[in-house]
Amino acid sequence: MPYYGLLIVLLVIGDQSLKFWITNNIQLGAVDSFIPGLLSFTNLRNIGAAWSILEGQQWFFIVISIVALILICYFLWRYRANWHFGWPLSLILAGTIGNFIDRLRLGYVVDMFQLDFINFPIFNIADMCLTVGVILMIIAILFEDEGTKND
Repeated sequence: MPYYGLLIVLLVIGDQSLKFWITNNIQLGAVDSFIPGLLSFTNLRNIGAAWSILEGQQWFFIVISIVALILICYFLWRYRANWHFGWPLSLILAGTIGNFIDRLRLGYVVDMFQLDFINFPIFNIADMCLTVGVILMIIAILFEDEGTKND
């Protein structure tokens, strides 16, 4: 359990630190090439959810985030001894906390990573944590189900 907590804290600090740096060093809407043709930094305010859906519904997102935080914490505690579920839940929790802090503090989420080689929504570290955590959770569930089917 301490490893999960350490991972969550480090990811939230990394997410919030990069968001702070971006907002203080890149003008809103500006694009700064980091790896030409691959990755750029930008400063974007997202007032919606993924792909800017439900824009302007901050109270809805705050309520959903609180419910999600409670449920994720419950499942993380319940499955704390099973690292197949603990690590993905830790990533999901870190991502939820990172974007929740933005919503409470700023009223929007700061996004900064722009993939230059594909038309893809701009995202942040919290979004990456959520995405990777969900993918790992799906894999863990699939393998868990596979193991129980053979018994």
